[in-house]
Amino acid sequence: MPLLDIAPTDFFDIAVVGLLLWGLVAWTRRVHARMALIGLAFLGAFYLMARQFELQLTAWIFQGFFAVLVVLLLVVFQDDLRRLFEQIAALGLRRKASRPGEGSLAVLVRGLHQLAEKRRGALIVLPGREPVERHLQGGVALDATISEELLDSLFDASSAGHDGALVMRDNRLERFAVHLPLSENRDELGPGGTRHAAALGLAERSDALCLVVSEERGTIGIAAQGRLEILAEPDELLDRVQDHLQRTGVLAKSGGIEWRWLGGGLVEGLLSFALALGAWLVLVPGAAEEVVAHQVSVEVEQMPKGYVLEGVKPAMVEVTVVGPRRAMVLATAADFRLQLDVDAKLIELGRRTFAISVESINHETDLMVVDIRPKKIRLQLRKEQ
Repeated sequence: MPLLDIAPTDFFDIAVVGLLLWGLVAWTRRVHARMALIGLAFLGAFYLMARQFELQLTAWIFQGFFAVLVVLLLVVFQDDLRRLFEQIAALGLRRKASRPGEGSLAVLVRGLHQLAEKRRGALIVLPGREPVERHLQGGVALDATISEELLDSLFDASSAGHDGALVMRDNRLERFAVHLPLSENRDELGPGGTRHAAALGLAERSDALCLVVSEERGTIGIAAQGRLEILAEPDELLDRVQDHLQRTGVLAKSGGIEWRWLGGGLVEGLLSFALALGAWLVLVPGAAEEVVAHQVSVEVEQMPKGYVLEGVKPAMVEVTVVGPRRAMVLATAADFRLQLDVDAKLIELGRRTFAISVESINHETDLMVVDIRPKKIRLQLRKEQ
């Protein structure tokens, strides 16, 4: 059995492919393209079936469709694909996330609480490992030390840029009055306004942590990983921010894979590894050549007039074929036919024994006939009365 021949390197090979498939499924879930992936899977299955059953026109149409589809996917998902490559680069380069010190973080939390009490809207961005510059528009460079008084003045209603976002990297206030992309996910936004849409928009496009204060309700919200949560208890803010920074900080320091982005989809993971195992069975052991012998019946055609065929010895011959293991699974003895054309002149001269060869075997499989035994067959004939 193929599974008995699996080596440690094959286990690693299957695990890598399984993780890649799992990551692809998780990525399509994040970009809300799961149904599109399922549709593509069905189309891919139909294409493989068309190739298997040699439906040339159907296979040709599918090939053209997939060529156009690649271009469409690059256009439609260009931002998501770019972010995916940025995540890979950030992981490979061990890029660190923004991590304010305890003192700066305490000042930030107190300042947000004060703004919430005063019902002053505010939006603060803490970048992660992924670059966010391409998502930011405008803004004024600050490079200032954080303080509660500075936060209060920056988000004062009389401030020219109070409707924009404040970018805080490490312990410094980097830019102010920055415009962020807006989210269109109304289900996640709920009653949130433009600031919440901006916070969620950046959280959907990067791993940044966005803190938003509502001027209508005086609440504090956290946007991260494409989710927006309004804190029921403002006192939770410090713990929640520390938890987020600790997770990203530990991952950046260790250079490990952020498993949370897989979304905990255990069923999806099992299916991904099952698909990887199936692909390995088809492409690796399935590509290995095997030798199989089939018992094929002898068919005699074009009997000369005046003669009746009473029997063939032997009635079955052993046909040896060689080919990939996956082709062996689909092939049966019924796919092979030994057709013997009898020469009437030789029969009239008394010939009853005829030589056969691999060229005498007709089949439409991807296998190759390499041997046939016995090499001769004998016909039992009688003359018609």
